Amino acid sequence: MTTAVDAASRKSLRDVAYDELRSRIIGLDLAPGTRLIERDLAEELAVSRIPLREAMQRLERDGLVVVVPRQGAIVSPFTVDDVRDLFDVRENLEVLAARLAAERADEEGLAALAAQLDTARDATERGDKAAIAAANAKFHTLIVDLAANPLLESILQPLEARTQWLFHLTKERDATVQCREHEELLAAIADHDPDRAAESAFHHVHSGREASLRMAAEWSDVDIDPVHLTKGRRRGGS
Repeated sequence: MTTAVDAASRKSLRDVAYDELRSRIIGLDLAPGTRLIERDLAEELAVSRIPLREAMQRLERDGLVVVVPRQGAIVSPFTVDDVRDLFDVRENLEVLAARLAAERADEEGLAALAAQLDTARDATERGDKAAIAAANAKFHTLIVDLAANPLLESILQPLEARTQWLFHLTKERDATVQCREHEELLAAIADHDPDRAAESAFHHVHSGREASLRMAAEWSDVDIDPVHLTKGRRRGGS
């Protein structure tokens, strides 16, 4: 019989495995198409198979992992079409989030957003591309928080990991331009100007669309076959 302590322990191990694998995938330590071998990962992360499988299920819901029943899992390929679909959604829902943030943001929330922009500026000045990607992703997450719309947040939350992944995959974009666009967006929200905030948000997201699609064409692989890649039980394969 499973006790409450056992359940809490399993949940903790599941979260450890989930957080670590999510970080590795988003940060590109595990590239799209990489085979995820359960036995190796369980040993490496010092967890048993059950919490690891639970973590894999969460990653699959995030769109970061493809699980093939009774065979295994790979990191999601993330093709050009996936990037296009993500921009279609962001150009609408993030615009709505910016509009609502301009209407509802309080001083505490605006201070947090400004502090996050400072973090992004610092990373940009240092040329730390991984830190830039993480800081910019967090900036967008805070705008959704300021929108104070639980339904919108629940719709966007499953896309958060893929958006962060996109920022890392396209980290060669001009970070100075992104900072300037974030400054304009922050100013519109701080002025409580919903129309200007919405316009600024659309321009910001849309301006990165074509460059991101071009980059996606360079690193994506539409020929990745999850069923083929997860066949067999060879250790250390990908």
